[in-house]
Amino acid sequence: MIALLQRVTQAKVDVAGATIGAIDAGLMVLVCAERGDTEKEADALVTKLLGYRVFADEAGKMNRSVTDVAGGLLLVPQFTLAADTKSGTRPSFTPAAAPQDGLRLFTHFVEQARHRHANVQTGQFGADMQVSLTNDGPVTFWLQVNVKQ
Repeated sequence: MIALLQRVTQAKVDVAGATIGAIDAGLMVLVCAERGDTEKEADALVTKLLGYRVFADEAGKMNRSVTDVAGGLLLVPQFTLAADTKSGTRPSFTPAAAPQDGLRLFTHFVEQARHRHANVQTGQFGADMQVSLTNDGPVTFWLQVNVKQ
């Protein structure tokens, strides 16, 4: 599974003109399931995400996680993160999980995050979403887990 996380001062997701998820300071995370991923990958990625230290401590070092700072977490499904862009000028989405698997794993990912973190908002799987955010820093990281090997 893949997560592209951005440290934000605010972020929101709109669907059909209505805001369905919004946070203040925290992490906006694009989440993607790849073919062959299972709940094991989802669980490992949630653990890594919630513990990833991207917020400053008293010394100004990135030493605190979203959990440490009680920040918001906006989880947005985005299958395009799995795109194969190695050749040509049109991406292939073969590496992405099938839609039913992607939905199942995104739902599991959200449930696990909500079980372990207080402020979790989401986008809507399969919807045409408009995502807006203010990246703080900017700070952006690509996280990927593969426990099936």
